[in-house]
Amino acid sequence: MIKPLHDYCLLKKEKEGEKKFGDIILTSKKDDGNIATIIAIGSEVKTNELALNKKVVYKEYSSTSYKENDDEYLLVKEEDILAVID
Repeated sequence: MIKPLHDYCLLKKEKEGEKKFGDIILTSKKDDGNIATIIAIGSEVKTNELALNKKVVYKEYSSTSYKENDDEYLLVKEEDILAVID
């Protein structure tokens, strides 16, 4: 697994329009936009509100993408995370 450095966060992008319930995958055309889940946090992240498994909204063109198997991850600077979803 990739580990973010400095003030970067590693986010896991939800597959657009897919939701899993057990072994069932539901798909839709709805776009979830710029919402992802925090998977890892760099050592220099100062905001206490950013924690593992929190859903966040990030700036659209501020991330660097990384793919591993079928999963898509994003590296985003702390300042480019706009909101935390409770």
